Amino acid sequence: MSDVGCLIVNNFERPEPDLVNAFKGIPVANIDDCMGRMGAVDSIIRPMNKSPLLGVAFTVKVPEGDNLMFHKAMDMAKPGDIIMIDAAGYTQRAILGELMISYCKSRGITGVVVDGSIRDAEALEAMDFPIYAKGVSPNGPYKNGPGEINVPISIGGKVVSPGDIVVGDQDGIVIIDPDGAKELALETRKVTEKEDLIMNKILTEGVYERPWVDKKLDELGFVYK
Repeated sequence: MSDVGCLIVNNFERPEPDLVNAFKGIPVANIDDCMGRMGAVDSIIRPMNKSPLLGVAFTVKVPEGDNLMFHKAMDMAKPGDIIMIDAAGYTQRAILGELMISYCKSRGITGVVVDGSIRDAEALEAMDFPIYAKGVSPNGPYKNGPGEINVPISIGGKVVSPGDIVVGDQDGIVIIDPDGAKELALETRKVTEKEDLIMNKILTEGVYERPWVDKKLDELGFVYK
């Protein structure tokens, strides 16, 4: 019998906490810029509250409108994990709500992202726990399965593997391969420091130096009259 659709992987390699925390407080937009502006999930996956997201991907694949595997994942995930749920983008039935998120928070799980819908939106908006979703629906989920845990999945058009580093803020989410994460964190911090200097000059001197603008216009052959 094939294990496709009925597979639970118990263990996977998680990056060291110091590597994950290297991205703490860094704007997602700056990280994405340093990833060739191609690292972010689709903007339709949006934050349900203002809690920042940072942790390690624990992946779940469910059928449309079914949350059996999420129930299992909540008991398996470790502190510091972010449960990433591939619900195939289906939005007519919620995969989770206030009770499940409260349980996740009590277990030290650091966030939930679902390419699908949530419910109890008002309660989740008030929670100090990061939640991202494609939509909101009052319709509850089925609990029939099948599904898979800790396999590569798709969230907002991006492949997410167990152990990937996930960073999110009000702009969206980026998915980071741990193999190049150290260099990416260093590069992104330099960009952030540079932007801080630019902002300081704008606020104190009213100056925003961008010599590349006129250079580009000259290259394009613009005529001034």
